[in-house]
Amino acid sequence: MATEGENTTTPQAPPQSAGRTAKRAMFGRLSWGLADQAASSISNFVVGIYVARSLGLAAFGVFSLAWVTYGVVLSVSRGLATDPLVVRFSGVPEAAWRTAVARSSGTALGVGAAVGAVCLVVGLAVGGRVGPAFAGLGVVLPGLLMQDAWRYSFFAAGAGRKAFVNDLVWGIALVPALVVAARVGGVAAFVLAWGASAAVAAMYGCLQSGIRPRLTGARAWLHDHHDLGLRYLVENVSTSGAAQLRAYGLGAIVGVSAVGVVRGAELLLGPFMAVLMGLSLVTVAEAARVLRQAPHRLGTFCLLLGGAQAVAALLWGAALLLMPDRLGELTLGGVWGAASELIVPATLGVAGAGLGTGAAAGLRALGLARRSLRSQLFASTCYVAGGLGGAVAAGTVGSAWGVAAATVCGSAVWWLQLRAALREHHQNSITEVRTS
Repeated sequence: MATEGENTTTPQAPPQSAGRTAKRAMFGRLSWGLADQAASSISNFVVGIYVARSLGLAAFGVFSLAWVTYGVVLSVSRGLATDPLVVRFSGVPEAAWRTAVARSSGTALGVGAAVGAVCLVVGLAVGGRVGPAFAGLGVVLPGLLMQDAWRYSFFAAGAGRKAFVNDLVWGIALVPALVVAARVGGVAAFVLAWGASAAVAAMYGCLQSGIRPRLTGARAWLHDHHDLGLRYLVENVSTSGAAQLRAYGLGAIVGVSAVGVVRGAELLLGPFMAVLMGLSLVTVAEAARVLRQAPHRLGTFCLLLGGAQAVAALLWGAALLLMPDRLGELTLGGVWGAASELIVPATLGVAGAGLGTGAAAGLRALGLARRSLRSQLFASTCYVAGGLGGAVAAGTVGSAWGVAAATVCGSAVWWLQLRAALREHHQNSITEVRTS
């Protein structure tokens, strides 16, 4: 029995020690996000380079159109399935996470099957050079979306290592698939190789998690999270849809080869984009944790996040400007000459996007889908207007500069919205304290 004055409670870690532990955990999760995206981006980079060197500029432009279309469908899947999962089920008990993941992944699988069927029919009807590529995309969309759903599910649980391993499996499966595609030839063969290897990783994700996607749970998932899902759907589709409209418009105004040039410039920025996208896998979940544990630090967290990404983009662009032409030609082949002219505007555009990503993470952590939707619609409208207006005025280079200017303007709007949201959140917190 404890005597009077004896401390019978379990010793607690000092606040500073607990703070250091939390920071180490956060940096650990961010590190796995970077590692995972590095594995994913290397796979995408290899596919892009291989197609560019194997099929030439025109065929690479066709492949890029299929790639951009996949990006739109991926945005639909994320908006309806994985974005609500990350916002509402990051750091929750395992039982709740498993139930949510089964329904969320079932939703992603359903989106892939439905849109894939449409792409398959359209591709077969269109024919020509573009049709087979879109038909192949329709076949592999379910596997591509499922693989992406597992990544976000693992990061919501704080298990970034599993996401990294899953992307590593995709990369390993991609090697023999590309060898077969090269022997067959044609854009469709490379699309099928890319998607089939993703399907291997998607099936492995079921083994990693021990969870089977529940297609029957998709309806309940959409109903329960329609307040976030519908707004995130519009927000995400406006982002990828703007890129698709710019690509199609650029192809119509300048030519399909111009789409390949833009994609080549994006590949040059691939290593940095790996950092940007890797952080995006975990930034919303981390911002949500900051909001729960230390809400007064959310603004600082977002500012450091966005500022660091913008500076890193500028440094990477400076390094690209110093790259010798021989190395560029070795990387992109005949695409290098035209793509290298876009390095400066493309870098500025990515820097602007990185800065805005910090504010976007804060708005999503706050659950303010209306504000984030408003910001994204403005940014997407500027993107399309700048990209196509620049193409009319000065071709491919003009389109790149137009996009760079639009991205910087869009980033400013993201930060204005976050500033207003933080002010409202602070005032609401004070009101709740006074009335309690």
